[in-house]
Amino acid sequence: MSFLKVGDQAPDFALKNQNGEVVQLSDYRGKTVVVYFYPKAMTPGCTTQACGLRDANEDYLTRDVVVLGLSPDPYSRLKRFEEKHDLNFNLLSDEDHSVADAYGAWGLKKFMGREFMGILRSTFVIDASGTISHVMSKVNTKSHHDDVLGVIG
Repeated sequence: MSFLKVGDQAPDFALKNQNGEVVQLSDYRGKTVVVYFYPKAMTPGCTTQACGLRDANEDYLTRDVVVLGLSPDPYSRLKRFEEKHDLNFNLLSDEDHSVADAYGAWGLKKFMGREFMGILRSTFVIDASGTISHVMSKVNTKSHHDDVLGVIG
């Protein structure tokens, strides 16, 4: 499946966060939402990306932007990730990768000569009406937080 495109309606979802609470995308209608997909909690690149978003949280809050991080990790692992790095946004468990599938963020990856299916690190900015306003299919984990802020304005 290919990535959703700018102008597409963002598929709604309801997933458990790091606290086991259900978070639904449609609950944030009226706000800009950043939905970012990352492969695995507590790995170096994912930690760099999450900590950048944590450190830029005030910039997101002043713009009334909600950040949601999605991975196929179980929510108990996400809780450890949150606590270890003092993260300040929702981490959602997409264990069956159904949401990643719907957004086109699940696909064939290559690593060290091996091919396998997994999360394609990507970010979707969803506007107040629930429409995708920007897609980032190539994400730099070190500058992701600033790259997203640049898109949001």
